[in-house]
Amino acid sequence: MRIVCISASQVPSSTANSIQVMKACQALAQLGHEVRLWVPSSETIPPPSRGEGSGVGGNVQDARGRGEKGADLEWERLASFYGLQTRFEVERIPARSQFRRYDFSLKAVLGAKALKADLLYVWPLQAAVFGLALHMRVALELHGPPEGKLGPVIFWLLRRIPGKRRLLPITQALAALLLRLDGKPYRDGEVVIAHNGVDLERYHDLPEPATARARLGLPGGLTAGYTGHLYAGRGMGLLVELARRFPQVQFLWVGGRESDVEAWKGRLEQEQITNVILAGFVENQRLPLYQAAADILLMPYERVITGSSGGNSAEYCSPMKMFEYMACGRAVISSDLPVIREVMSESYCILCPPEDVESWVRALEELIENPEKRLQLGLQARQEVLAHTWLQRAQTALAGFL
Repeated sequence: MRIVCISASQVPSSTANSIQVMKACQALAQLGHEVRLWVPSSETIPPPSRGEGSGVGGNVQDARGRGEKGADLEWERLASFYGLQTRFEVERIPARSQFRRYDFSLKAVLGAKALKADLLYVWPLQAAVFGLALHMRVALELHGPPEGKLGPVIFWLLRRIPGKRRLLPITQALAALLLRLDGKPYRDGEVVIAHNGVDLERYHDLPEPATARARLGLPGGLTAGYTGHLYAGRGMGLLVELARRFPQVQFLWVGGRESDVEAWKGRLEQEQITNVILAGFVENQRLPLYQAAADILLMPYERVITGSSGGNSAEYCSPMKMFEYMACGRAVISSDLPVIREVMSESYCILCPPEDVESWVRALEELIENPEKRLQLGLQARQEVLAHTWLQRAQTALAGFL
């Protein structure tokens, strides 16, 4: 089938939403579908000069490289950046900043209609509404509640326009939250929970921690790892305290914007903590080896989690690193949040109250002193994650809908 995916994410970008979009599109392509991903042009298009059309509702010829300078995004660069193996088409559509991506969504949907797409697979709410209004089949990924003044209105409208639609919230908690906000009961098959996932093939045949550290030129010795951004709510203060309490352990932080990395380097230096390595941003293709370099992986989310665009996602998030950690086959210590328990359990990880330093200290002590438990937890987590690949996620999302 021909599937047109529409996302307002910047491509390429190290933000979680951009990575998630690329993984979801790859999975659809791996199912054998013809997949096209349309994203906004990274350059802001100025308002039209006198005599030009506004462009809203225009065709998407620029997106296919016939009008936009620079042609299509280079696949090799994207594949390396995002760790992709299966190719799909990625195209840019010019968008004007003053229209807040509404012009982009309309152009993309009209283009998909012209292409006679069998399915619109979208992230922006307005793209879903435009698609339903044009009598197209629409699957909508939902990663949070509708935001802003128009968000709730658009979502209300989306639920009431006749048509074939499927909502794909990333957690049970988010599905329940959306139901409370809107009030209209879900129809049978209208909602399918679509937790995030992992490219399991990228985690095959990973080396043991000591070998991975040697390949990366990292110091030897027992290592506790963290991968991801360094935003507020990610538990970085707790990680600093753990590093202070366990000087014999090497801590490896991977990820974060350059400004955040430099800020944390300054704080660690000021506090004279020398057993933390900040690797900075690592291309997704190389991330599994860095995760494999850790004997223990840490996920210390706080009760309030701030994403790249702000807000608090602690109630409904589905962290991609949770599945990556499990696939890595390492022991995991995680904050005990309801959304984390939708996937993880104490049978294959250690769950600690968020922001409770002493609980985290005890958990880390236990794993340091018990290598057999580390191995057992890692092996069980690896088994459990088999149900959470991106490919299986795509199959579940579309089952009974196409």
